[in-house]
Amino acid sequence: MFYQTEMSRSAVRLRAAAGGFVVFLLSLSGVQAQNDRGVTYSTNPICAFKGSTVELSCSYRYPSTVNGLSTTVARTFWFTKLQDGEPFDLRADSEYAGRVQYRCDETRCTLNITDLKESDTAVYKFRLITNHPGGSFTGERGVSLTVTGFQVQKISLSPCSSYPCTKGKLECTSKCDLPGQHSYVWYKNGQETDKEKYSYSENYFYSAASYSCTIKGYKASPSPSVCAHGQSCNRVTYTDRRICAFKGSSVDISCTYNSYGAASSKYWFSPKPYWRYVRPENRAQYAGRVQVFETERGHSTLRISDLRRSDSAEYRFKFTSRGFEWRSSLPGTTLTVTDPDLQVQVIWSSSGPKLICHSSCILGGRSPFVWFKNDTKVIKETSSSYRGYVDPADIYSCAYENHSSMPVYAPTAPSLLISSTGDIMKDTSVTLTCSSKANPAPKYTWYKKNQPLLNKEAQLVLDAPQSSDSGEYYCTAENELERRTSRFVFVDVRYRPESATLSVSPSAEIVEGSSVNLTCSSDANPAANYTWYKGNQTLLQGSESIYNLSSISSEDRGIYSCKSENQYGRVNSTSLFLDVQYAPKLPSVSVSPSAEIVEGSSVNLTCSSDANPAATYTWYKENEDSPIAVGPVFTITDLRAEHNGNYYCEAQNSRGRHNSTLHLIYLAGARISAALGSITAVLLAIIFLAFFLWTRRPKSSIHQSKAEEAPDNRVKPALDPLYGNLSAAQRRTQEQQRAFRHASIRFFQNQADVLYSSVRPAGLHRQTQKKDEEDETEYTNVTINTASGLPGRRSQEAGEESFCLYSTVKPH
Repeated sequence: MFYQTEMSRSAVRLRAAAGGFVVFLLSLSGVQAQNDRGVTYSTNPICAFKGSTVELSCSYRYPSTVNGLSTTVARTFWFTKLQDGEPFDLRADSEYAGRVQYRCDETRCTLNITDLKESDTAVYKFRLITNHPGGSFTGERGVSLTVTGFQVQKISLSPCSSYPCTKGKLECTSKCDLPGQHSYVWYKNGQETDKEKYSYSENYFYSAASYSCTIKGYKASPSPSVCAHGQSCNRVTYTDRRICAFKGSSVDISCTYNSYGAASSKYWFSPKPYWRYVRPENRAQYAGRVQVFETERGHSTLRISDLRRSDSAEYRFKFTSRGFEWRSSLPGTTLTVTDPDLQVQVIWSSSGPKLICHSSCILGGRSPFVWFKNDTKVIKETSSSYRGYVDPADIYSCAYENHSSMPVYAPTAPSLLISSTGDIMKDTSVTLTCSSKANPAPKYTWYKKNQPLLNKEAQLVLDAPQSSDSGEYYCTAENELERRTSRFVFVDVRYRPESATLSVSPSAEIVEGSSVNLTCSSDANPAANYTWYKGNQTLLQGSESIYNLSSISSEDRGIYSCKSENQYGRVNSTSLFLDVQYAPKLPSVSVSPSAEIVEGSSVNLTCSSDANPAATYTWYKENEDSPIAVGPVFTITDLRAEHNGNYYCEAQNSRGRHNSTLHLIYLAGARISAALGSITAVLLAIIFLAFFLWTRRPKSSIHQSKAEEAPDNRVKPALDPLYGNLSAAQRRTQEQQRAFRHASIRFFQNQADVLYSSVRPAGLHRQTQKKDEEDETEYTNVTINTASGLPGRRSQEAGEESFCLYSTVKPH
């Protein structure tokens, strides 16, 4: 096994049965241990006197858990021998019947043996059995106990010369080596002397005298009386020093005696003051219940029937002869009468349960025991220990002197009851009760989901049950005969939603087009129903605790919340802002001022785009590699001809980029503008004069004109669909006037958005122009086109749309 030595001090208490004297024997203790388990008890030999009581104690330790399972102590016992290779519980040994008791707790166990006999001399060991496989161990070295009595030893005796006597001395000896100095007590012919040393000396030891000894504190256990000379001295020897009997039963108190001369009178008495020398058979309380008889010479028996509690006393024997009276001050036999407490004690062993007919009264085997199995007498069983096979399905009992024990039987199937008849609400106490009929009384163990609980009582009280207390419960009832298990009971602790926590998955940045789950976590029983909100708008109601946005868009951006609700209450979650990130949408460009732009003034081109995170803006001019400006607004101050060209902006964030439309600005010079003013004035004058002449021409001309309209066979030039047969000069005048009022706008790919601006010269200079300059026309042409068809510095991303927006001011 396992050994380890540890120095400590322990005490074994010895008590005299009658005198009450206590001796503490101090000794070293030994420890046997393996890892964190072991037994500690005294290891030096302990010596006790016959008839006294001894207590042997030990402490033990064991691991609190093994492989994650809590350790519990299943059985503890003491033993001195093995049976079938296994330790045999001392209580199951018939030699100790009625004399052995255990007092054990979780860390300490005491063995108490009363009315010690010399046969009790042995090595006593402690055995511990836990609930784990292989979790049994023994303190191997044990406690060595020696039981002995006092003896009178003759030392240096020699015969007298003229008388029947002996010279020398006597010594009081014992196998027990008691520490310290002690006072001895010597008796001569049953009377206490004044001698107090371990040796007793006289000048002459005569044949009629007997001697006995003990030490103070152990007068109840004196040595047997011996003759110092010869073997026929006066003496009395009691069969039992102590007898225990049941109330209502009978008892025999006996002794052997020897008289140096013929005994003339002999009787039993009690040394109580009011009883002194009064024979029991002559007292009224014993009338009809007392007998004294001798079955053989020198052997006297006092029999008391129908015992009463008042019969408890010490009984002594007295005899007289010629010239001698045995007036013994030596203790006789002490009788204790108790109420019957007969019981069958079930002892566990490796070979199965054992049965002992047990009582707190020391029966001493004066009568046979009777055993019953299922109320039928077992003929062959007459000892205090039942030796047959013990079947847990049967019922057993025992009897002694017409007093029967209560029957013993295994636990019945446990019933499990719950105190609450309705819903079990959180923080409201509930009690589970496990009940089973058994003798010995069953020990209960509670389990939750197959895990043992600390509670070992018949009731399991959940003072303030929480959600974690919900689950399946059951109990077991167990005694030394068998273990039975109850049915399962489900404890369902109900409560309102206590909180609602809103979380988002994935928890990283949310990108447009991804899948997002919003989870509303709420602890409730029964399970809660959920209501989902975006702002003040209700999105969904039902049992789903997850709200899924399978392809999230920018429109899903906002504040979300949820409500958890069951029949016991409701609770709202805190709000959660869902931020959806997306690349810039198609940028839009605006021009400021939106009215006519005057040469030399400033113009602002503003680029804007819907984006998250917010976009940054970069401006480019067509066919230039480097950006010309950064920011949403591009400002051109002092507008001049060199600013002509195509412009666009790019909006960009961490999720992507998008380009704007192109914007073309073309500026005409101041000279062209002045010429346009002069031409306009001349044209107006010509038109006015032509109209005047037309209205005043003679009718002959008109008729001539009509005549000219007559058909002829000459080839004539085709008429212009717009100007008819006007002369070339007239047509040019009409074209100039029409072009001055006309703007052509062309659209491509069905684009409806049109942005244009007219640029007006700052002033008109009246000066003479050349023929070709007089024919100039000012107009605005705005064309919207896709960017893919326009030359530019950068290509657009796949699928993106862009538009071309420009204004043109040019001479004709």
